[in-house]
Amino acid sequence: MTRSLLTSFCHFCPVAFVAFATCCVESGARSAGGTGGHIGTNPVNPVTDASPTGDAATMAKAMGMGVNIGNTLENTSSWETGWGQPLITQTYINGLANHGIRTVRVPVAWDTYAVNGVIQTDKMARVHQVVQWIIDADMYAIVNIHWDNGWIHNEHADASIRYQLTDDVRAKFTSYWTQIATAFADVGDHLVLESMNEESFQVQVDGASKSDYAALNELNQTFVNTVRDGGGANESRALLIAGYNTDIGRTCVDAFKVPNDPAGTGKLFLSLHYYDPYTFCILATPTGTPAITFPATTWGTADEQAAQRSSFNRLAAFSLARNIPVILGEFSVTRGSGQYVRDSASRILWMKSVASASFAGTMVPVLWDTGTDVNRIDGSLSPDFQAVMTQLGQ
Repeated sequence: MTRSLLTSFCHFCPVAFVAFATCCVESGARSAGGTGGHIGTNPVNPVTDASPTGDAATMAKAMGMGVNIGNTLENTSSWETGWGQPLITQTYINGLANHGIRTVRVPVAWDTYAVNGVIQTDKMARVHQVVQWIIDADMYAIVNIHWDNGWIHNEHADASIRYQLTDDVRAKFTSYWTQIATAFADVGDHLVLESMNEESFQVQVDGASKSDYAALNELNQTFVNTVRDGGGANESRALLIAGYNTDIGRTCVDAFKVPNDPAGTGKLFLSLHYYDPYTFCILATPTGTPAITFPATTWGTADEQAAQRSSFNRLAAFSLARNIPVILGEFSVTRGSGQYVRDSASRILWMKSVASASFAGTMVPVLWDTGTDVNRIDGSLSPDFQAVMTQLGQ
């Protein structure tokens, strides 16, 4: 996400999604609650190296359930702790592994802390340290260029260039990915690099603003080319390209193009996020006048489940047609507050339904978390998220 409101493949068949919302994985599988074992060989969900290097489809099956370290290294006021989060520790990372997590997404604000376009050495070293802890705990790591004050799509620029791709952005984007790729060339294929986060470019056509897919396609291609030129593991590691605003509906269209990969086929993932319906997942207080939209506190009617199935059916068909597996890099539902506290059973059902849909399509669900559902000290899970993991057999 941007400054979080939540403080907030294989070749699969789309038909598999038709019954996902009512499907329950057999409970005879292992519980996710185990805490014993030796860190470094995930006692609940060991990551294996049996797949070809950087093969995205095979990796997707091994990456299991993931979580974000949200509102931390992507902070734009005081790095890592500026939004109230504690420093990341190896104890926390190991705790994630011991509670069944297999993938950790690490959103990073690079531009805020660069000096004259050069990423500070200590910042690069800190991200490298966290990534190494993740990999040492037998998990996969995802590192991106996050929203970071919206510099990629010129969110705060003069109106004449706002949301447009400009030459200075092109140059900075290429420079940052050159620096990041070089710094992580020594890290193996359990690290996935992600091009960008929730970017939505626009172009003026006949006086009206239109979605600019060409700009997004160009930067995704630049990202792939730049990382591949970074040497070492970058030549073959799996890469994660961004959908348009990482939105399913706005990405699953003909205008969105999958980059050509110098490393060959099968090494790219597509990044999408899912926070639908907004009224249940994110909305905190009533909004709008004169028609008022109220936060929803429950979810799971037949119509609501059908709408979710429709979204994932569309995504499944698109992924199949483009031959690219998906990492659902963010999904979550807030707990709400006051008279709009979300019903616990509804939160569990929604999260389980999204994860079930992802696993049915060999996608990778990655929970957006800012300390609500994952304890930032020991990596333990909230009762709601633990129930999801147990029901899914993770």
